Amino acid sequence: MSDLARTARYNSRSGSVGRGWRLFRGDIDGVLLGTVIALLAIGLLMMFSASYPAAIQDGQKGTFYATRQMWFAGGGLVLMFIAATVDYHFYEKLWVSGTAFGVSLALLVAVLIPGIGRNVNGATRWIQVGGGENGGGITFQPSEMMKIAIVLFFATLIIRNGHRMSQFRYGIAPYLVMLGIIAFLMMKEPHLSGTLIIAVLAMTLIFVGGANPGQFILVCIAGVLLMVVWVLYKIKVEGMGYFEVRILSWLDPFNPDFMQKETWQTCQSLIAIGSGGMFGLGLGASRQKYQYLPEAQNDFVFAILCEEFGFVGAVTVILLFCLLVFRGFYIAAKAKDKFGMLVAVGLTMHIGLQALLNIAVVSNAIPNTGISLPFFSYGGTALMMQLAEMGILLNISREARLD
Repeated sequence: MSDLARTARYNSRSGSVGRGWRLFRGDIDGVLLGTVIALLAIGLLMMFSASYPAAIQDGQKGTFYATRQMWFAGGGLVLMFIAATVDYHFYEKLWVSGTAFGVSLALLVAVLIPGIGRNVNGATRWIQVGGGENGGGITFQPSEMMKIAIVLFFATLIIRNGHRMSQFRYGIAPYLVMLGIIAFLMMKEPHLSGTLIIAVLAMTLIFVGGANPGQFILVCIAGVLLMVVWVLYKIKVEGMGYFEVRILSWLDPFNPDFMQKETWQTCQSLIAIGSGGMFGLGLGASRQKYQYLPEAQNDFVFAILCEEFGFVGAVTVILLFCLLVFRGFYIAAKAKDKFGMLVAVGLTMHIGLQALLNIAVVSNAIPNTGISLPFFSYGGTALMMQLAEMGILLNISREARLD
């Protein structure tokens, strides 16, 4: 389809030439909106409880992290509202999604430049604006922007390639090149969990977008073999001991040989989960957040939720995430066009996969990968981007043929 035809189709959908706004035209999905608001409300409540001791320890007021998170949530809700009113076909324009992707890629490069990127606990994943060497100012994480940019850009390219997606040179090769560049930059930070999520998002869109199944399977097999080669290389360079410790410490986190170093955080998380019992110790009554569980307000906030609200609270949050994922895929299945379907699948997959991996890490189902829980973990960039994603998904639901 020519660019002129695409523009005409876009203008006919938006109702006016050159406009991307569709204020309150059509009903958004109330189930999805209610689920997002419920998760956000519980997340803010847990941020207040889990971060209080850490804020005092850092020389701040006890509500420091919770207050900042509320400001981030407010900004995110504004972005969600805007995204819910902007016609999602606006992102189908190549200059829009391409610019978002290009800026995100440039920021991934910038974060690696000395003096621009901020190093925290051995990882350089943040860009800091103002505040000096000791922190402060405004920090944001380029990888969080890339998660949404890659969904929009890949979906746009897939629509333009159309039936050519079945050919390797159009349906797989260019996406693998871009994914390889992103993975290289993110592993230099290093950011393994973020790289994994972006890779899964990209491969999901490639498959759903119409890539040749046989070629797709061969690429996946090649990817697994490449990972094996990388592991063998690491063993040769660092020795078998590193991988042996990683595996054994994961299988037996309470082993005295590992507990004081490799698995301290995991052990404290499991103690918090076990202490919660069926109904929990009560809001604010967690014991592990008092400097036993490091960074309780970040990646392991779910463990504090389990301790304070017990099995019932944990299951409630998990079911809310399941409902969000179900509703997201339902919107994708009922989307008016393929672009809406691809974007809905990508955004839903992001939230669902990240929540699954975080809960798996907190419960020691998989080794610790340092991944945050959507709508719960402390972090402005992540929270605002996640709410913006939900806004786009809500906009797709406006035109979806929902029952």
